[in-house]
Amino acid sequence: MTTEVFYYSRSGNTKKLAEAVAGALGVSANEITETAELSEKTDVVYVGSSLYAGSPDKSVYDFIDKNADKIGMLAVFGSSASGNSTYKKLKAFAEARGIHVFEKFYNCPGHFLFMHKDRPDENDLKGIAQFARVVRYKSL
Repeated sequence: MTTEVFYYSRSGNTKKLAEAVAGALGVSANEITETAELSEKTDVVYVGSSLYAGSPDKSVYDFIDKNADKIGMLAVFGSSASGNSTYKKLKAFAEARGIHVFEKFYNCPGHFLFMHKDRPDENDLKGIAQFARVVRYKSL
């Protein structure tokens, strides 16, 4: 089974989560940039993003759109100071492009200004690593 991890992070919170996912799966975490793309059909693509003004960054949508034909299943994770997740928006966007989205997601508080100091913490990193392993196991 092929697996890739991609993330978009402005503050570093989601990057920490992506690195924990990648570590649990034995792959690399890749930043979503304008040139980021899958080189081949990938069974499971983990995509991490936070909410920015109520929505994932446009580059996350662009990444999913550009790679829609190469994503077997999408697994969504992220962090958020507000407690809200990118899951519903990314799920609807991906499914409109024919991409299957894993039925669960991982979201934890992210440090922003005075909120959620020291998050994501060790427990969050352990939690997302467990999430990554569950997705992989259920995808076999």
